[in-house]
Amino acid sequence: MKVFLRLLSFSKPYHHYIPEYAVFILLYIIFSLLNFSLLIPLLDTLFGKDNSHAVTVLPAFSFSLNYFKDAFYYWLTFYIHRDGKLGVLIYVCMIILLSVLLKNVFGFLSQKVLTRMRVSLVRKLREKLFDQFSTQSLSFYHHEKKGNLLAILSSDVVEIESTVVTSIQVIFKEPLIIIATFIMLFYYSFQLTLFTIIFFPISGFIISTISRRLKRKGNYIQESIGRLLSFAEEAISGIRIIKIFNAEKFVTDRFRKENGALSKTLKSTLNQRELSSPLSEFMGVFVIIVIIIYGGSLILTGHSTLTASAFIAYIAFYFQIIEPAKNTANAISYMQRGLAAGERVLRILDTPQPITERENAIIKEDFSGQIEFRSVSFRYDQTNVLEAIDLKIQKGRMIALVGQSGAGKSTMTDLIPRFYDVTDGGIYIDGTDIKDIKLKSLRSLMSMVSQEAILFNDTVANNIAFGMDHVTQEDILRAAKIANAHDFILELENGYETIIGDRGARLSGGQKQRLTIARAVLKNPPILILDEATSSLDTESERIVQDAINNMMQNRTSIVIAHRLSTVRHADEIIVLHKGRIIERGTHEGLIAMNGIYNKLVEMQEVN
Repeated sequence: MKVFLRLLSFSKPYHHYIPEYAVFILLYIIFSLLNFSLLIPLLDTLFGKDNSHAVTVLPAFSFSLNYFKDAFYYWLTFYIHRDGKLGVLIYVCMIILLSVLLKNVFGFLSQKVLTRMRVSLVRKLREKLFDQFSTQSLSFYHHEKKGNLLAILSSDVVEIESTVVTSIQVIFKEPLIIIATFIMLFYYSFQLTLFTIIFFPISGFIISTISRRLKRKGNYIQESIGRLLSFAEEAISGIRIIKIFNAEKFVTDRFRKENGALSKTLKSTLNQRELSSPLSEFMGVFVIIVIIIYGGSLILTGHSTLTASAFIAYIAFYFQIIEPAKNTANAISYMQRGLAAGERVLRILDTPQPITERENAIIKEDFSGQIEFRSVSFRYDQTNVLEAIDLKIQKGRMIALVGQSGAGKSTMTDLIPRFYDVTDGGIYIDGTDIKDIKLKSLRSLMSMVSQEAILFNDTVANNIAFGMDHVTQEDILRAAKIANAHDFILELENGYETIIGDRGARLSGGQKQRLTIARAVLKNPPILILDEATSSLDTESERIVQDAINNMMQNRTSIVIAHRLSTVRHADEIIVLHKGRIIERGTHEGLIAMNGIYNKLVEMQEVN
């Protein structure tokens, strides 16, 4: 129930729905009950007891059940005297027809209100999830599989919509119908209704037992869907490797094994879920059989004041309970799998944001002095990645970070824009701790070009202008020219309006990288971070991209992670990292003269 109420809270504010719904559903229930109440005068007319409720004087108006009842019987008496049984039959049937029409009109209006509520809830849920995805730190994505997150955003939300949210329509309406019907049953025969009501806890216990099993299986199903999507996403992304290693059968067998386990559980779940409907219907009919036997014996022995027509109406009211009871049982059963999906969604939404702004964080609009690492250490999952880093980067200088894989180069650059937060020590820009700067303001001071060119399935122009407002076509052209991208863009099918495909699939590696450089140039930040931007390119592409990088770095502070050491020979300072520590620092010539780790790295590359 706690999960259900939390999911329901996403439809706030409730005043947009509840008052309207309450009015419409109340009128729906009134006219639903009226249909069956009219069975009594209808049967009395057909079987000759048309004077049993004779009212000869129209009562004074009052908003009460007795007034409407007496007014109805006044007109019933009137038509009996004027038109006989046929007139009464027509009178009662017309009222029943009008009642059915009004019942369905108000039922439709109540569903419209709940549809608005349903759509609003699902829309807000998706927006909250995507906000969480876009604002989480990078450490969040180390623990969560991409396929699992996509499954939560897609299949889990769809599951919530098709089960939990759909069940709201049943849970809000059907119990009210059952309660109102029981009021009428008690009104007609307190003794008979009290006797039969003892059967409802029994059916409730049976249905709740099935529901608990469904929820456990629902958790497994949603987790399996996440694993299945994650594996499929990995297989599609790595299709080249799968083919070159002839691993098609291996990945297909693995997929079929996971899919088979999911299908087996899904079949069992659906079978149990479908069992709740016939079970609840059987229990309802069983109760009615008991009523007929017990109530009939009371009437036949003279121990009940119910007339034959009232007894038939009483049974009709009990039949009225079967459908909402069955719908409620179905809704509870269907909802269990949805609640399992809801728990997965809420787990993501409840994941704390490790990167937060301090209350009095400032806006910093420029960079004028230096970036300083003061005794910075960083630990990830109890593993030390950086230890006691002290480094000052003056404005306008180019600093190169070199070292073996795993030395901590990328982690150092990720700490500056606060993709992660330092474990110990602090990073300062112009003497201000970066934790005291608003995140948006901090990141507006820098741009990054990574080894993997991150592009989107959009036009060339939109990829260059990504995330920036009020960008003119001239600005985009100028940035593309600085990045040595303008010429190849003009050769594309639609120039700057060419759609480049998923992750820039229609472009070569060098072309993609030049677009990311153009994007960084257009942002025009004072600080540039280059994470092995040319390491995956061929020699010709590397030369073109390196020229573009050199153009971009002019008059900017640059932090360069270098795999090919030839690209950082002219750096103002080269920092050599080893197992998270700075072990050497200096210019290219100075480090060569030291004949240390850096010199060995240079010799290894020259030999290769």
